[in-house]
Amino acid sequence: MNRRHFAAALGGLPVLAQAVKKAPPLDIKDYEPKSMLHVAETKIEKAKFPVIDIHTHLTWPPLSTPAQLLEVMNRRNLRTLVNVTGGFGDTLKTNVKNFDRTHPGRFLTFTEPAWKRVNEPGYAKTQADLVEQAKRDGARGLKVLKSLGLVVRDSAGKLVKVDDPRFDPMWDTCGKLNLPVAIHVSDPVAFFQPIDRYNERYEELANHPDWSFHGKDYPSNADLLAARDRVIARHPKTTFVVLHVGNFSEDLGHVARSLDRFPNMQVEIGARVGELGRQPRASRKFFDKYQDRILFGTDATPNGFNFPQQLYGDALYQIYFRFLETEDEYFDYAPAAVPPQGRWRIYGIGLPDQILRKVYNANASRVLGLPA
Repeated sequence: MNRRHFAAALGGLPVLAQAVKKAPPLDIKDYEPKSMLHVAETKIEKAKFPVIDIHTHLTWPPLSTPAQLLEVMNRRNLRTLVNVTGGFGDTLKTNVKNFDRTHPGRFLTFTEPAWKRVNEPGYAKTQADLVEQAKRDGARGLKVLKSLGLVVRDSAGKLVKVDDPRFDPMWDTCGKLNLPVAIHVSDPVAFFQPIDRYNERYEELANHPDWSFHGKDYPSNADLLAARDRVIARHPKTTFVVLHVGNFSEDLGHVARSLDRFPNMQVEIGARVGELGRQPRASRKFFDKYQDRILFGTDATPNGFNFPQQLYGDALYQIYFRFLETEDEYFDYAPAAVPPQGRWRIYGIGLPDQILRKVYNANASRVLGLPA
């Protein structure tokens, strides 16, 4: 029925004009639609198997005490939290003492590069020596933030590239000492696009424009990933845990090709269930094929974290468990009134126990050299 026929059925055009009303203006920030779907909702209070979260931040503000963390860990079946931002030198020693050695088996700490020293003469050897000392001080791995490639600059003010040869001794030392490298390179693809009406993360970037890497002298997402791949290829004896689903969860085919190419590459899922869950069939196939190389991570802490999109407390773990363990449909990927990354919802992938055990703890145990 076209508009004229519809109007006639109502008794003529004047009636139609009276019936049609314009919606009042609404600012997108105030839009909080409620789903009308009636679908299954599974409450997952604790993980089905003990969990090793290989990507947490325990010593960035706001700080959480071990006692606060352990209370949530025991409730959610979290066996071990890996604090990837443990610093180096005296800071690392303090963190290892307060967490790892005070509560054996419940916490592990990674060290970090001394970025501020990158322009000093002899930095390559200095950084390798720092990694060796960190191992002696109790570090269980090395964390590389996205600072490399996007923040750290040389003495001329140019961004230092991910595959800068000054870091080769550092990568090699990690391999020699069996210290896995948890590496974050690049960011969501949308962060490299203009902040305009076509950007699916417009609200997130409008709220945090400093997260945008579009323009200026920033490299592209493709250039950053290519540099990372050159590093992984040059250091086959070093294990690289590429965070955030290989930093390209929007293109699992690309991540799969990297995994096929580099046997020393693993991935973890921190802060990316929002991406994985909106492509559940592709994600399930990805988990099936790479079940021995996917690690559990959240990029958060049980008591919250300082990035606004992750101030969720331990409710975030329930969402991760629901995504991995159930086939629930169309649920929130974050406990927030407005989805923080983009306006979509996710679907569970219902992993079988065999794969779930690997993702929750077995793969991380192997990478970290822990008892099975």
